[in-house]
Amino acid sequence: MAALLFISFFVLLLLGVPVALSIGMASMAALAKQGLPLMLVTQRMFAGTDSFALIAVPFFILAGDLMASGKVSKTLVDFADSIFGFLKGGLSVVSVLAAMFFAAISGSGAATTAAVGATLVPELKRKGYAEDSAASLIAASGTIGVVIPPSVPMIIYAVIADQSVAKLFLNGFLPGVLMGVMLMIMAITQAYRRDYPKGAPFSLRTIWAAFRKAVWGLLTPVIILGGIFSGFFTPSESAVIAVNYALFVSLFIYRDINLKQLYEIMVRCVITTSVIMFVIATSAVLSWILANQNIPTMVAKAVLSLSSDPYVIMLLITGVILLTGFFVETASALIILTPVFLPLVTSMGIDLIHFGLIIVVGLAIGMVTPPVAINLYVASSITGLPIERISRAILPYLAVLLGALALVVYLPMIAAGM
Repeated sequence: MAALLFISFFVLLLLGVPVALSIGMASMAALAKQGLPLMLVTQRMFAGTDSFALIAVPFFILAGDLMASGKVSKTLVDFADSIFGFLKGGLSVVSVLAAMFFAAISGSGAATTAAVGATLVPELKRKGYAEDSAASLIAASGTIGVVIPPSVPMIIYAVIADQSVAKLFLNGFLPGVLMGVMLMIMAITQAYRRDYPKGAPFSLRTIWAAFRKAVWGLLTPVIILGGIFSGFFTPSESAVIAVNYALFVSLFIYRDINLKQLYEIMVRCVITTSVIMFVIATSAVLSWILANQNIPTMVAKAVLSLSSDPYVIMLLITGVILLTGFFVETASALIILTPVFLPLVTSMGIDLIHFGLIIVVGLAIGMVTPPVAINLYVASSITGLPIERISRAILPYLAVLLGALALVVYLPMIAAGM
């Protein structure tokens, strides 16, 4: 049955069937072979989406879209530029810092790439930066969007693994900052190698002026995460507050979104949410079959039979996570892999919050590894460059991200225990 399940799933993927349908059809084939009633599909799909924590998903997506569509992203970029623009190749560093700022608002890698890229790419081209390198850096920086909280993948993992969303959010800061700092170092290295120009001289007056304009955007993560960590409201409630705040800023402070644009943003949010929830629903059927057939336990025993060294086992798990990220988008891969690996990491005594950050960071890197590399496609659409050219230019930044992942895996104090 396990062979039928996985073979049919991968065959359907290779045929170009959407992930959610591939999971659902493979699960139905496995249930039919076992002689179980297909009513289980409907029951498990409803059970899989019946979680209060998942309410946060559409609201964080909507809040991120609202912020990305207005002036917030530009004010954040200008603020980052006022701090680091004076460095040689400072605009490269600004790209990373702006992505970190926006990551604390959107919870989405693609949204972060789009918001930062749309604002910075024209300026990078104007100042003589290599276009493919600039596009690849922005795409790589976009991976931070799902690591620094709020993070949609973290919410999904928390639901599957029955962990605290607030703890995942709290511990997600350091890995996200680590990724950003390492990308900045590589960006500066590239700047000296390519002799990129410096920006405007450092000025506290300029920083203060940029801060005043960006303060409404900068307050978003303070309100959301401050409320969660203080216990004033839950992550799900914070998502609704984020939408209300984003609407207030967009409609009444910056006044940069009209009713027609608001309607289009909401339609886009509904489509994105529907895709994610459909994947979660069909994956709930897959998870039930895996548990019913005791497949996660068999996987755990098989891996443990290869080695008893936890470092080797974590290397194998990380390799599978990265390989899956090549072919399956982040949310789908997260939903598929988490139930499989949970018994294994639990038996090894690995903290589940730590493992949650490992799998989120690992799958975030999949956003820049073709063929399924959503951040590269977003960067390609913004710049007009072919995906192949950006894929070659991203290799130095990909190496840096892999280094950050290794630190998160093997230095638990970076990812957990805060």
